[in-house]
Amino acid sequence: MNTQTKITGVILAGGLARRMNHQDKGLVRYHGIALINYAITAIAPLVSQLLINANRNQDEYKQWGFPVIADQTANFDGPLAGILTAMLNCTGDILVVMPCDSPLIKSEHLQKIISTLQESKSQIAVAHDGEKLQPVFLAVNPDLKHDLQAYLNSGERKLENWIKRHDFVTVDFSNAATIFLNLNTLSELSALEKSSLQS
Repeated sequence: MNTQTKITGVILAGGLARRMNHQDKGLVRYHGIALINYAITAIAPLVSQLLINANRNQDEYKQWGFPVIADQTANFDGPLAGILTAMLNCTGDILVVMPCDSPLIKSEHLQKIISTLQESKSQIAVAHDGEKLQPVFLAVNPDLKHDLQAYLNSGERKLENWIKRHDFVTVDFSNAATIFLNLNTLSELSALEKSSLQS
């Protein structure tokens, strides 16, 4: 980790998981291990401060030993609400963001996003899989918190639209697009477990 730049990480685990029977996705098990554990393994080595954004089961998330922060409102306003609460609690110069339900993401992928932001003069670096943005995988200047608060206060919720309002750079993952597979349903979880056992 660059000693001059302090990095805060946040794992987004604040959603309702409607397509997963409202189970708390971060606590759902993949190969017997909670999904949040995969995210922590990927992000923790890169950051000086790690936050978990969760709006339910907070005591369970606290068992991993990191601060657990809830959205500013109880409306389940999506990933931007989690990013905002992370910005408001951030002690780093950069905030790196990932969701709790992408177990194929590794530290090197997140490091590539962080390094791209550090090497650019942009305010946001966001992953791109060769076809589209993967907007919940990003590194961002936490000074954008006031702008993000105003965006949410205006009733907007779409993360990709907020990113595009700013000077952003994309991070090319076209040669590894499958790493962004996220688990929205129990059947997707089961299928990924089977395919990883066969490979």
